[in-house]
Amino acid sequence: MMNTRRMATLEALLPRPADGGDPAAVDALPLDGKRALVRVDFNVPLQGEVVRDDTRIRGALPTIAWLRERGAKVVLCSHLGRPKGKRAAELSLLPVASRLAELLGEEVTFAHETVGDEVVRLTRELAPRGVMLVENLRFDPREQAGDEVFARELAALGDVYVDDAFGCMHRPDASIAGVPKLLPAAGGLLVEKEVNALGLLLARPDRPYAAILGGAKVSDKIGVIEALARRVDHLFIGGAMAYTVLAALGHPVGASKIEADKLDVAKSVLDSCAAKGVKVHLPIDHVVAASFSERARPEVVDAIEPDRMGLDIGPKTVAAWSEVLSTCKTVVWNGPMGVFEWASFAGGTRAIAELLAASGGFVVIGGGDSAAAVARFGLADRMSHVSTGGGAALEFLELGDLPGIAALRRR
Repeated sequence: MMNTRRMATLEALLPRPADGGDPAAVDALPLDGKRALVRVDFNVPLQGEVVRDDTRIRGALPTIAWLRERGAKVVLCSHLGRPKGKRAAELSLLPVASRLAELLGEEVTFAHETVGDEVVRLTRELAPRGVMLVENLRFDPREQAGDEVFARELAALGDVYVDDAFGCMHRPDASIAGVPKLLPAAGGLLVEKEVNALGLLLARPDRPYAAILGGAKVSDKIGVIEALARRVDHLFIGGAMAYTVLAALGHPVGASKIEADKLDVAKSVLDSCAAKGVKVHLPIDHVVAASFSERARPEVVDAIEPDRMGLDIGPKTVAAWSEVLSTCKTVVWNGPMGVFEWASFAGGTRAIAELLAASGGFVVIGGGDSAAAVARFGLADRMSHVSTGGGAALEFLELGDLPGIAALRRR
């Protein structure tokens, strides 16, 4: 049985089905000797036939181990890249199977097809506790089309279904939204961890509660900003998107990247925050350069000249924001404060990351570039939770649900 604390959290987070059924729990699935079809996120960077970063593969290991310990045959499926519904040798999952075998220390069966009679035969011949990976889901155009026939063909590979690909759960693909309708289904350990952590931000977060948003575009985060404005006490806006907001307020932004057609939208977001009593914090100084280049000479300014562009928040901003953030008991952060990949423009992102790591509060990193940043700075282990799904995390915070989560609810 699922422990009381975890079930209580899931019940609070997952909207209940109309028939009053309970949220699905992986603990309840029959596993001994059964084929567990597991949707994982093995969308990893490759260099030739070598996996350059195996973080996502390692992220699935706890669920794989948990299922094997209970006697399941583990049949894994994932997408890799964007092959547009056609076979592409450079996007085969075979190198991923090889790396997974190295991490497990034993053989992983690889199916060179995704579905079909031969793949079904391999799943049935798989020994209990054996592991198998099928070929790239997106080699078949029916995957992203959410095709019901393809979902049935995938369902034939398992007796039960486990979704452990949180970063893909905002997509209504056949493997995400279709298969759970056909098999006893539940979320894996990674998905449960994600839903529990992000769900605490939706339920009863300790206050003061702050959100830090960065990245390139205001337009990408309008929905989540409006959703957060109903919940947070403080909203910090940095990164390139801050310059669109500053421009909407009439501040000089020089040659900084802005969305000129979204100035009215940015202003309306600020008005909405003001109406809800949310304190919005914007950069008060900037690290600028004459060009968008790693070799560009950084300058710290209060006002951006016409021939300069903002590439990071400045030290005054860091100090002012730190004073407020140090009082916050709950913080969610999505999007870097500057071009953190370049040392000259990484100071703001690093300073905020270090502050949050030492804060002692409940800190959630909302995936994407923010997760990459805290990993680069060696601070990921000091955060309360680092999400594996940027887009999925934002959509969950905005809507309180995802197509993949909805599909897992018991009918």
